Amino acid sequence: MDPKNIRNFSIIAHIDHGKSTLADRMLEITGTIEKRKMRDQVLDNMELERERGITIKMQPVRMEHTVDGQAYQLNLIDTPGHIDFSYEVSRALKAVEGSVLLVDATQGVQAQTLTTLEAARKEGLVIVPAVSKIDSPLARPEEVKLEIAALLDIDPDTVIGVSGRTGEGVAELLAEVVRRVPPPALAIAAPSGAQGKEGLQALVFDFKYDDHRGVIVYVRIFSGSVRRNDRLIFSIAGEDFIALEVGVFTPKEEARDTLRSGEIGYIVTGVKQPGIASVGDTITLEKDPVPALGGYDNPRPVVWASIYPESQDDFPTLKMALSRLKLSDSAFTYEEENSGALGRGFRAGFLGMLHLEIITERLRREFSLELIVTTPSITYMVTKRNGAKDTVYSPHLFPNDSEIVSVEEPWASVRIIAPAQYVSVLVPMLYSHEAEIGETESFGEGRSAVTVEMPLREMMRGFFDELKSITSGYASITYGIAGLRPAAVTRLDVVIADEVVPAFTRVISRRRAQEEADETTEKLQTILPRQQFEMKVQGVALGKILSSKTIKAFRKDVLMHGSKMVGGGDVSRKKKLLEKQKRGKAKMKASAKVNIPHDVFLKMMQRGDGN
Repeated sequence: MDPKNIRNFSIIAHIDHGKSTLADRMLEITGTIEKRKMRDQVLDNMELERERGITIKMQPVRMEHTVDGQAYQLNLIDTPGHIDFSYEVSRALKAVEGSVLLVDATQGVQAQTLTTLEAARKEGLVIVPAVSKIDSPLARPEEVKLEIAALLDIDPDTVIGVSGRTGEGVAELLAEVVRRVPPPALAIAAPSGAQGKEGLQALVFDFKYDDHRGVIVYVRIFSGSVRRNDRLIFSIAGEDFIALEVGVFTPKEEARDTLRSGEIGYIVTGVKQPGIASVGDTITLEKDPVPALGGYDNPRPVVWASIYPESQDDFPTLKMALSRLKLSDSAFTYEEENSGALGRGFRAGFLGMLHLEIITERLRREFSLELIVTTPSITYMVTKRNGAKDTVYSPHLFPNDSEIVSVEEPWASVRIIAPAQYVSVLVPMLYSHEAEIGETESFGEGRSAVTVEMPLREMMRGFFDELKSITSGYASITYGIAGLRPAAVTRLDVVIADEVVPAFTRVISRRRAQEEADETTEKLQTILPRQQFEMKVQGVALGKILSSKTIKAFRKDVLMHGSKMVGGGDVSRKKKLLEKQKRGKAKMKASAKVNIPHDVFLKMMQRGDGN
């Protein structure tokens, strides 16, 4: 197809504003998927995405559509809306010329809307604004159109109203995408080779791994063309390979003879070694290479957790599983570590709490692994009394107070948008999370935008749940890392049956040490299964036991024999039985190891997080 008739675009929006439902209607209206084969969230391939109703992985799809009698090729990249997956969005924006900015007619512009809009503008994309869910009884389409118009400095009449559920306005939106989004730019690579062919420049914006075909890279062709059996090379990795297959997404993978300039598709590389394919690399012809395109910034993990197999026999499986997931999710990092109590495992970095939860759940489901996941933490810069400066990723490696001179921790720059009537209850909550409140300004009809800076540590302490609770679910939030500041923190150890459990160790604010110890021991007292012996759960910090709870033992009545009470003789016979039981429980307590089930670690990991 003539590049002039190609339109590459993405849909960007806040979470739950209807991106996936709108994409469903687009596929239906363009005839990409037959109506009888349609299902909800058709572009969401993962079971977790369907269960949670959210998009986790970006997904490209090609649609053929006719506008004003002219056939067009529309390449859509559906993107996630959750703040943890903003890196996915940034990668999609590099591969397109325009974006549909979708705003929920019942909620209006949200904090994440502003972040994704800023990213799209930074890439110089054409913005096509739209209001979704206009069929809802709670919709305020005209008000929300005014909000968007003020945000973009445009005429409100140019904002398109759509309903992903009924399909209203979707055809008009597609027509506007064709009219407003420019076709792919002309080739930017110089001619190469004796035949004077246009040099190949294919930007890798995503990839996945297939057991049989190796790495399959998702590419946007910026110049040149690629065919099956072409010998190609990764510009950054310097690794050559043969294109085993090229094709497009319809939305399933469909082989084609050629991918040409301006198109979006995939290349089957056959490469099975990890670390060769990378997001942001450029693929070019081995014989006639051309300069690499500008890539992406590497994602920076903000949350860290250690992952151990419940059985050390599963360590090789866990290692293989992490390498496989890394091939489909380049945003998390991991490296091997050893713990005296937990054995061999991995320290892994994630973009947020939801990202951590998704990865651990995929490890459990896709690889049948039972895991021990330590309490999530952030990185701390610790200066010790011996002059050494250490970066501490794992809470159980945080030094004792007596060894520390100073500690620095990352802070976050946070923007919260909420109805104005909730600001009075929002401020005390922010102070309780050690936030420094900056400007508060009016934002649209009856809403306020609050800018704050706060420790990243505090955002993991139930902040999202609490924010949603006190604002009745109306608040939205976006954040970024704002550098290091001095921290007044200490290590909280959890001791169960006289044994420290490193997986539950956390770094906490010194001023909240007592409160945190009480909360932790009370929760463990509730969720830990009872044993055959009585055991204590203790929270230890600041050099002392701050909280202690007792979990009662299972009680077996040794005075019962079958269904009858032991009788006959004097009371000494009963006392002997009770003393024998007491000695048995004491012996068991001294030698037994408490078995903590997998779900207890998960419940502690998810404590108070509503990210």
